[in-house]
Amino acid sequence: MSQANIRIKAGTYRNVDCAGRVFELVKQFTPSAKGGFVTVKNGGTFPGFAETVRINVNHFTDYEFVGEAPAAPVSEIVAEVQAASQSDEERMAEIAQRFEILNDMSKACIAGDIRAMIVSGPPGVGKSYTVECEVEKAQLLDQIAGKRLRAEVVKGAASPIGLYQTLYKYSDPNCVVVFDDCDSILFDDTSLNLLKGALDSGKSRKISWLADSNLLRKEGIPSSFTFKGSVIFITNIKFDKTKSQRLRDHLDALQSRCHYLDLTLDTMRDKILRIKQIARTGELFGDLDLQQTDQDAIIEFMDENKNRLREMSLYGN
Repeated sequence: MSQANIRIKAGTYRNVDCAGRVFELVKQFTPSAKGGFVTVKNGGTFPGFAETVRINVNHFTDYEFVGEAPAAPVSEIVAEVQAASQSDEERMAEIAQRFEILNDMSKACIAGDIRAMIVSGPPGVGKSYTVECEVEKAQLLDQIAGKRLRAEVVKGAASPIGLYQTLYKYSDPNCVVVFDDCDSILFDDTSLNLLKGALDSGKSRKISWLADSNLLRKEGIPSSFTFKGSVIFITNIKFDKTKSQRLRDHLDALQSRCHYLDLTLDTMRDKILRIKQIARTGELFGDLDLQQTDQDAIIEFMDENKNRLREMSLYGN
């Protein structure tokens, strides 16, 4: 498995301009008080300094993958922190930062600055809502401009040939496809190979359907095409906790092809803090005629019983 390489578009190390330099990736963009940094192997570029160095960049779009389809595991956008040692306010600030990153990366995918992203997190915390809000904005702008809709959100089960049709329909450079709760794709070899092709960060993403199909002929869809759009895959599966080695190998291959953002809401405490966070903004009870005392009572009840409830979710039926 070859290591991923990146080219710095705009960044510095110890005030040395690194624009145009190629490094071996160690860890993807991590936000910091002064913007952020990406961790790379020195490789002799800066003699006398550490084996790995942090290149200061302002945004995750300030570098790009280069070379053949890179296959090195892509680390998380922000390092996990032991939540037990943090106050509620500190942990809520981290959760908010994760969702800000999700929002920024969704915009970047829609704009074509990022070609593929996987978002992992438990159900009911707002990951789909965050992405879909940005997609709806793009769709509205397209409708106003009288353009073909360049974004689609696919939910639920997807057959291999249905997946192929969808990728072809949105294969143009200005298109984005969001797969939400389509985890069945990960358990079908044909679908999984198609998804790998779409998520590949190589220069050319050619996707093929080699089996004979009357449906594709009827729809005028070729047996192969170059996918130039962007893909956002939203899943409840936590990749690094998967027990099946066979599935784990496939998930590692997917991670190596694109940006992977784990929202790290792994405990009931994290989920209730996320709910409190949304409640503070006024969005949680916005459509309900509830007094503040009633809202506080609901949140307090959920907090007191968080370890007894079957599920914590921002959304109720």
